[in-house]
Order: sequence, then C-alpha cells, then structure tokens
Amino acid sequence: MAKASILIVEDDTHISKLVKYNLEKAGFACTVSPSGEEALDILGHQTFDLILLDIMLPELDGFEVCKKIKQDPVTSSIPVLMLTARGEEIDRVIGLELGAEDYVVKPFSMRELTLRIKAVLRRRTQSIKETKDVLVADKLTLDISRHKVLVNQKEVTVTAMEFKLLKVLLERRGRVQSRDRLLEDVWDIASDITTRTVDTHIKRLRQKLGKPGKMIETVRGIGYRFSE
Repeated sequence: MAKASILIVEDDTHISKLVKYNLEKAGFACTVSPSGEEALDILGHQTFDLILLDIMLPELDGFEVCKKIKQDPVTSSIPVLMLTARGEEIDRVIGLELGAEDYVVKPFSMRELTLRIKAVLRRRTQSIKETKDVLVADKLTLDISRHKVLVNQKEVTVTAMEFKLLKVLLERRGRVQSRDRLLEDVWDIASDITTRTVDTHIKRLRQKLGKPGKMIETVRGIGYRFSE
C-alpha cells in the first residue's frame, strides 16, 4: 500500500525538520516547503493526501494559502491541517471558515499531531467511499450500497437490471454508450443477440424516473448518454 503523502508548509527549519522526521517515522511520505508561494507551485504539479499548513508564513500567510487551495478545483479536496502558534479563537474560526479541516496549536506533541493527521485522513477516506456509494444527478439519487433509486427523495421501484443500467449510465455520465457496449456491461451477453432489449429498458426507466428520465439522451444511430 502506498504511503499517504503530506506537504509540510513551514518556514521554521527546526520545526519542519522535526515534523518531517517524525511523520516519516510514522509511515508518511513528506515534502517540505518554506513558503506559501513555493507550496502553491508544488501543488501545481504534484498531488498530496494532506497539507500541514503554518499560518505565520513570510509574504503569503497561511490563511491566503488555504484560501487559494480551497478555491482551486484541482486542490480543493485536499484536507488542510493548520499548524500555528496563534491559538486565539478568531484565528481558529477563520482557518475553519476558509476550509481547513483541523488545526493544532504550537507548542504541540508529535503524538497529538500524528493522531490528528490520521483522523483527518480517515475521515477523508470514509468520505470518498461514501461519495462512490451514492451517485447524484439533479433530483435523482442512486444509493448503491442500499440498492435504492430516489427522485425528489422518494423511492422509485426499479428492477435489478434497470438499476444496473442506470448505475452504468451515471458512472459514465456525459459519455455516449453504444447499445452493444451496454449489452456487454449490463446484461453480460454478446452484442449479436439483440439491441432491442436496451431500448425497452431505457424506455421503462425514463417513464419511472419522470423528469430526471429526460437526462437519459438518445444518440441517434449509436446508443445512449446520461447528460452532464
């Protein structure tokens, strides 16, 4: 299993070396940046599982760095843990309002910091797992783990095959799926048997879903696509 990667943004060399050493000893892969500008540059070509961000940085402070990270669609999902000597409540509130997941006030113990990091990463993993288990499109919700289809929060009864067909279309949202491809991926049958089966199921699915069913578009001569 790959090590979780952490970007440590800290201008105090003594602290950054200490944190890096202990986190690597705990099983993490660490990269250190002494400034907010450099950290943002690193994030432009490298991905991380968590960012450990000091507030008191030269020029671009931690608040501004956090704001830029959370505003960028590429980096917004990376959890940020603020590391700061400023323990005033207003600073903690600002950090959390900007999107930081947690904070640790200096001086801190490495044990506490490591536990906080593990807790944030655990929540992130759980959140990703839950997101994959539920697919949403406007008023339509597909709850994979509970095998339920909801329209406006009301359950719609569908067959097992209709559920599987809808799941495939939602997972490949915006991409055209040929009838042959759907027969292979949903029905597990060769494409030379019949394609009328797909058309029939699509028609029934649209009727059951009502307004959200219109999001299943027909691509003439090819197949179907769930609109973006």
